[in-house]
Amino acid sequence: MKNKIILSVLVFLLLIIGKSDAQKTLPHLKNVAYKCGEKLKFRVHYGVIDAGECSLEIKTPQEKVGPRDCYHIVGLGKSLGAFNWFFKVEDRYETTIDAESLTPWIFLRRVDEGGYKINQNYSFNPYKNTVSTGKEVATVPDSIQDLLSAFYFARTFDYTDIKVGDVFVVTIYLDEKIYPMAIKFAGRETISTRLGKFPCLKFQPQLVKGRIFKDQEGMNLWVSDDLNHIPIRLESELMIGSIKVDLSDYSGLANIINKVTE
Repeated sequence: MKNKIILSVLVFLLLIIGKSDAQKTLPHLKNVAYKCGEKLKFRVHYGVIDAGECSLEIKTPQEKVGPRDCYHIVGLGKSLGAFNWFFKVEDRYETTIDAESLTPWIFLRRVDEGGYKINQNYSFNPYKNTVSTGKEVATVPDSIQDLLSAFYFARTFDYTDIKVGDVFVVTIYLDEKIYPMAIKFAGRETISTRLGKFPCLKFQPQLVKGRIFKDQEGMNLWVSDDLNHIPIRLESELMIGSIKVDLSDYSGLANIINKVTE
């Protein structure tokens, strides 16, 4: 929390500087996919093992960075039970997204996965197209996203006339590098979970190949085929084994969820 307060002050100062230099006007993008108060919970399975749980929450009420209304989103993940013995996970991600331009102002990343730790504080200035990491001030393109905000940004896309093979690109800033992440539409499927059956849009995000993911195209993501576009299931091949993440609970959605009634 202390780090977030310090970053908020820093971003506010950057905002003032940006305005005094007569920088660009930020866009006003349409968002009907989510609102403050949305809570999503997921169960994580590693093979047949019930390995962990994670959650995504849009805090309420809206926050502000300077005069700008923002969404403050927190993502938590942790391992459970016997899985802790050989790969304990305790992760926290936070992003503060501008409510109009849907670009991040602040990104916090606290990762502890099997002893591998990451501690990152990023402050973005969309007026100047820069991001400060504490190590550098990097120049980034328009509509740059962090690792968490990218998911919420993609949820706002209009998929009404989407066709199999269509590709959307979201540019993210991760580990002091810029990555254009391609998301390919793979079709429509109905996914059955413990919560019921959901008509879904299936996507295949291109991953950042490396320490965890086996290859760039080893993930499948199913999101609800409605205005919410919330994730229903994720499956991915890892360097060792595979992982499945299923939606286990939801509340505070902006729209009625599309669910098969029997």
